[in-house]
Amino acid sequence: MTTLDEFAVMYRQREQLPLKTRLLFTFGANMLLHCAAVVLLVIGTAGAGQPLALGLVLTAYLAGIKHSYDWDHIAAIDNSTRKFVAQHKDPVSVGFAFSLGHSSVVVLAGVLVVAGATVLGDLMQEGSAGNVVLGLVGSGVSGLFLLAMGIFNGSAFLRAVQAYRNVLDGGDVRDEDLEAKGFIARLLAKPLAKVERPRNIYVIGFLFGLGFDTATTIGLLIMTTAATLAGVSPFALLALPLAFTAAMTLCDSANGIAMMRMYKSAIDNPQRKLGFNAAITGISAVSALLISFITLGGFINSAFGLDDPITKWLTGIDFGDAGLALIALFAVVWSAALLQGRRKHAK
Repeated sequence: MTTLDEFAVMYRQREQLPLKTRLLFTFGANMLLHCAAVVLLVIGTAGAGQPLALGLVLTAYLAGIKHSYDWDHIAAIDNSTRKFVAQHKDPVSVGFAFSLGHSSVVVLAGVLVVAGATVLGDLMQEGSAGNVVLGLVGSGVSGLFLLAMGIFNGSAFLRAVQAYRNVLDGGDVRDEDLEAKGFIARLLAKPLAKVERPRNIYVIGFLFGLGFDTATTIGLLIMTTAATLAGVSPFALLALPLAFTAAMTLCDSANGIAMMRMYKSAIDNPQRKLGFNAAITGISAVSALLISFITLGGFINSAFGLDDPITKWLTGIDFGDAGLALIALFAVVWSAALLQGRRKHAK
């Protein structure tokens, strides 16, 4: 068997690979994105415009980091990870797959801008037909997906609370008590059936990114257009979306793995950490439902051209600061659970 054939077999059986190997593949792929961005930047700055090109690439990289902490990213990755862990899987690449799908839209748009495609002008113009249609697709898909995941994990939260109360009363707890079952789970089984593996999240991330309604995406495309007019090399311009992608996939990958560790710590030792599992699952469900409510509110506002104060206010909410607050909340809950566990162990 050739090396290429061995690699193909390994790829098909990657879910059976050791956890460390899959982590290596995930972060190795992210490092390739970083290397590709650096190579394009080096080739593109061989001529004029080096300071401008370098500044733009650094700005795009920082924009990718900031965008990864938007609340919709956190909620989608977290709730998807919770679903896979409840099925006793190790979803190490959920964050990477979602982010890669999301940023594929940015890369494609950047390539079209560099190639001089005039169709991007219509898509970037606020209020144009193309911009509105893509915005509705992106917000509609993201809102409905988060709604489904929020309800699904909300069902798991109710089961976890019930199991926790049972333990307090002296009863036993089983692993299946941490899974989403019952009417809600059966109702959502078919819509979520296609999301069987972490790689399926790529499509979800791509559809999330179709909106072109985030300030980061618009800003990156405007930077690309302005740099084109300033005479920056096309190679350096292609480094912009790649730098954005490299930064965002790195942060989203780290977020997904952190969430996986959180949930696995509850699954692996359910009796001692059942209260933590209930709290963290509840936060996930509430965050997904809240983001779904905000996103679908903006969808309704755009689709029907409403001018009411509620949907108008929902449309203007910034997900960036909310995402950082959500991460901080997860960190506080996890830290509190770890401290409580160490105190009990010390006794």
